[in-house]
Amino acid sequence: MKSYQALFLKRDRWWIGWSTDMPGALTQGKTLEEAKRNLRDAIRLLLEPVDMKRLPKARLVQERIQV
Repeated sequence: MKSYQALFLKRDRWWIGWSTDMPGALTQGKTLEEAKRNLRDAIRLLLEPVDMKRLPKARLVQERIQV
């Protein structure tokens, strides 16, 4: 089992959680425990391999943009 750095911030009535080790893993919860559970789920989903054959057929456009 691997561990990931997690940070949690209390804003008003919500706990916001994210991982500096897993870019894109960001979530929230009404309690700290809920935010922790949600962050674990977010990290698991990011680690799950994508089966391209199971995705709906779509037109993909890939290009570089400048900002």
